[in-house]
Amino acid sequence: MSTTTYTVTGMSCGHCEASVRAEVGGLDGVADVEVSAETGTLTVTSDGSVDDAQVRTAVAEAGYTAVRVR
Repeated sequence: MSTTTYTVTGMSCGHCEASVRAEVGGLDGVADVEVSAETGTLTVTSDGSVDDAQVRTAVAEAGYTAVRVR
């Protein structure tokens, strides 16, 4: 399992979290998604390697911007 953390800008509520969770959670290989509007973080756990560009695109589809932290 691999875990990657992103900073997501623009989220302010539970609906924001749900939108990001739905988009990122639909990517192939994603096993778990944790999103916090309060801290502006997204943590993606995958059973393989998920491409950063795919994650950033999925977050953009939800209407936000993501930058990889680690």
